[in-house]
Amino acid sequence: MRSFLTMLGIIIGVTAVIVVMSVGASAQNLILNEVKSLGSNLISVVPGKAEEGGPPSSVFGVVITTLKYEDGEALLETNYPYIVSLSSYVKGNDRIVWEDKKADVNFYGVSSSYPDVEDAEVEKGRFFTKEEEASQARLAVLGSKIAEDLFGDRNPLGEKIKIKKSNFTVVGVMKEKGGGLTQNQDQEIMVPVKTAQNILLGIDHVSMIRFKVDDPKNIDATIGFVEDFLRDRHDIDDPKDDDFTVRSVQEALDALGTITTAIRFFLVAVSAISLVVGGFGIMNIMLATVEERINEIGLRKAVGAKNIHIMLQFLIETAAITFISGIIGIVLGILISALVASIAGFMGYKWELIISFPSIIVASFVSILVGFIFGLVPARKASRLNPIEALRYE
Repeated sequence: MRSFLTMLGIIIGVTAVIVVMSVGASAQNLILNEVKSLGSNLISVVPGKAEEGGPPSSVFGVVITTLKYEDGEALLETNYPYIVSLSSYVKGNDRIVWEDKKADVNFYGVSSSYPDVEDAEVEKGRFFTKEEEASQARLAVLGSKIAEDLFGDRNPLGEKIKIKKSNFTVVGVMKEKGGGLTQNQDQEIMVPVKTAQNILLGIDHVSMIRFKVDDPKNIDATIGFVEDFLRDRHDIDDPKDDDFTVRSVQEALDALGTITTAIRFFLVAVSAISLVVGGFGIMNIMLATVEERINEIGLRKAVGAKNIHIMLQFLIETAAITFISGIIGIVLGILISALVASIAGFMGYKWELIISFPSIIVASFVSILVGFIFGLVPARKASRLNPIEALRYE
């Protein structure tokens, strides 16, 4: 029982390392896949200057009003050959009311080309047109989940919903897309961007402009064109004074990959501290074991055992204890990781269970290494006992 309680330190440490590595890899995979799902040929313009490789200020909630709806429209009018379609975005949150049902949802003001930019499909009805967008029509297109929550089996097309005390006519329902880590389009409402700006939010700026490029190989050229175009429109001479940031999905993937990998290794390092704590527990129990087995050590030495034999005996015992602890920890880590994956899947996330073989090898090796390192002091103490004094020790 005492040995098992001592083993718990190593078991918990190895379990923590396996779980952190697995959950970290799965979360990283989920985030990167979500960004990849946007498409490799998308470019986004957000307000605010960003340092090289860093996010713009608007990402941290700073409201910057320099990016306008007209910037996107003017960009379209250039007929730049690589730009296929473009949509401006604004975002708000409100309680949506239909008859006696209410729901707190995010609503997005988007352009009529939103389905093409986002590769989204309308399942029922239609999306609003460019003319309706320009005329600030009070129309709404619902995500599949919010449509189900509000209307159930009833056809929502033509129904009136209230957003910020204004009535909107439902003209379409989007096809189910599935929930993501940061955004669930199935629980959102889309309205014309001009309507959202002037009627719902009372603003004259947009939070993002996103456009689709005809081929990923033309992304760099398009980014350069957009940056030069916006600098000219905003009367900016020095790129250091930019009031906007242009980024491609690939750049976002690279930045996210670097950040999430760093976080994963940091968490693994933190969880590995418990292995060190468990190592001290192993050392304490082995020191106590030496005290209890002094007579045995003296007897072995009396019949010819050398210091190295005694030392190896205790080192093998500690290595065995830590190795068994490591195996138990690995099994528990895999089970807990599988449980996390099941819960995440149940909650609607596209969570993939990732257990890397190298992480199991590393956990096994580290557990044995801890046993050798922390077993060294007790083993050395046992090997240096005088056989005569050990035999008469009581």
